[in-house]
Amino acid sequence: MKFSEKAYQIFENSTKDYHITDHVDASIKNPFPEKSIEYYLYLKNWIDAVQWHLEDIIRDPAIDPVDALAIKRRIDRSNQDRTDLVELIDSYFLDIYKDVRILENASINTESPAWAVDRLSILALKIYHMQQEVKREDVEESHKKTCAAKLVILNEQRSDLMRALDMLLEDIEAGKKYMKVYKQMKMYNDPNLNPVLYAKK
Repeated sequence: MKFSEKAYQIFENSTKDYHITDHVDASIKNPFPEKSIEYYLYLKNWIDAVQWHLEDIIRDPAIDPVDALAIKRRIDRSNQDRTDLVELIDSYFLDIYKDVRILENASINTESPAWAVDRLSILALKIYHMQQEVKREDVEESHKKTCAAKLVILNEQRSDLMRALDMLLEDIEAGKKYMKVYKQMKMYNDPNLNPVLYAKK
């Protein structure tokens, strides 16, 4: 089984598991051994699923401003967790391919493997929710047809992304491409780099 297929199956299972309770405070029951790549992939999608629904909640026009601010802070923390996890997954790939002899004409990719994995996780959520829209019974048929057309595109996008991810990994393994991971270095979360925060010191 290719990596993208394994990852997508885990994302699908995580997405389904989240929707058993469909609650942002539900406890995660990660079925994989801690610190395995499967564990990190399941956790990645769970974080994405929770954040997906937090983004829904915060868009309620009747939401209490105090609640909205608390959710915004939670989304900020989630984004940081998501970024940290992507970098951890890239560390896994760096370790796997550390002994590969890089060819003289090797090139670097525009994104690292883990950021492609990140997009695949989000796609799994998009596909799940678009499928739910197609199944709705409380909407006009035109809505379901529009969503069904979007679902076709999302599935095509998934196939293309999975193929591209596997090709990237094959090229890295063959030394045709090489990995270089740059930490995100987000400044707004750092009290030493965000002027609003360090001005209050």
